[in-house]
Amino acid sequence: MAEKAELVVIGGGPGGYAAAFHAADLGINTILIDPEKNPGGVCLYRGCIPSKALLHLVKLKKNARQAEEFGVKFDDPKIDLKKIREWKDGVVTQLTGGLGQLSKQRKVKHIRGTASFKDSHRLIINNGKDESEIEFKHAIIATGSKPASLPGIDLEDDRIMYSARGLDLEDIPNKLLIVGAGYIGLEMATIYQGLGSKVFLAEMTDELMPGADRDLVKVFEKSNQDLFEEKFLSTKVSDIKAQKKQLAVTLENKDGKSEEKKFDKVLIAIGRKPNTLKIGLEAAGVELNDKKIIQVNAQRQTSQSHIFAIGDVAGEPMLAHKASHEGRIAAEVIAGKKSAYEPYAIPAVVFTDPELAWAGLTEMEAKEQNVNYKVAKFPWAASGRALTLGKKAGITKLILEKDTERILGIGIAGVHAGDMIPEGVLAIEMGAVARDLSLTIHPHPTLSETIMEAAESFYGSATHFFKKQKK
Repeated sequence: MAEKAELVVIGGGPGGYAAAFHAADLGINTILIDPEKNPGGVCLYRGCIPSKALLHLVKLKKNARQAEEFGVKFDDPKIDLKKIREWKDGVVTQLTGGLGQLSKQRKVKHIRGTASFKDSHRLIINNGKDESEIEFKHAIIATGSKPASLPGIDLEDDRIMYSARGLDLEDIPNKLLIVGAGYIGLEMATIYQGLGSKVFLAEMTDELMPGADRDLVKVFEKSNQDLFEEKFLSTKVSDIKAQKKQLAVTLENKDGKSEEKKFDKVLIAIGRKPNTLKIGLEAAGVELNDKKIIQVNAQRQTSQSHIFAIGDVAGEPMLAHKASHEGRIAAEVIAGKKSAYEPYAIPAVVFTDPELAWAGLTEMEAKEQNVNYKVAKFPWAASGRALTLGKKAGITKLILEKDTERILGIGIAGVHAGDMIPEGVLAIEMGAVARDLSLTIHPHPTLSETIMEAAESFYGSATHFFKKQKK
């Protein structure tokens, strides 16, 4: 007989386990289905957490080299790849093991396996050996996404990697080509170059971090002039051939001219696709749009009101914290609460060195939408804290509605930008104006002062930065 549950959550990533935990806290009998031993999903096992651990490591190496400018010289660091892997894996094990304990404490039943819909109220669970059924009242689909592959290239070779395998650190290739200049591509480039690889980049657009404001990206580019051996912008990878010692990659520029380059490995980071196929959505009557994304309303309900979808399967942005927030909303709706997914701002962070972070309206979007806006900036070269850290390359910028002075967006480029961005997110969500930030006393000396002084510069009077005002 089929097991019965009030709620089943399909997928144990940051969206899935947040939904399951919150539902359990609200008194809902919950089953969480995921192939892994403990919750965590791609983010904790093969994405966010291992990548940030390795990025921290290479920043330490970079900072040690930079310390020579301040009068402290270290010997060249030695790379122990086996120990690095063990440390990274230990971080993952500790976090995922902790989530397993939280599942037990909340009495969330964790079933290992994959799930597909038999109909709109039944799931088939496959654990690799046999199948079972679960009959449910409500379901939350949180199956995440997978890396997008290069169109027209179906070569299977261990030397072609995606981010998950790249984070396994099987070795440090001498020549590595990274395809894609988004946040995954730049983070992986930072890791491998920091560990000793000569990194090359191929990107279809004519710029790094497409979609991010150029002034933020310029801070990154200025600070990372030695990151890439060579950049191939406005270029697509049209072919990859396996050779005995290397991979022969055909690079085609925007004029259609091709050249062949050889690399030891290729890492593909051109985006992700939602995991919405082969899970029986048609049998459940759940509708997809033309991009294979599940259609949801503000409560995260699908075309079947008792079935919810969150995270990557529910559309952009494909970010862990967006999925977690959606998961909590879905759990509250199932519990009968009046909840809706209505964020004004979702922060994005690129954990390179320096970090890039933004939330709300970007300047690029403000121009495209013909918003009557004004930008207020504060350069980190005028920040006492940034100079004491040896990290003066940075800016903090605010996008403000010109007439009302309301904060529409924030962008930060610099060390710890990801830790600073929530203040801007809260300001946007609260409908704050520039005066609210300028009148909020910030501790000195800190990087957070740059947010206050950016707001002060809107009024033409930032204490540590002078800019002649137009009459």
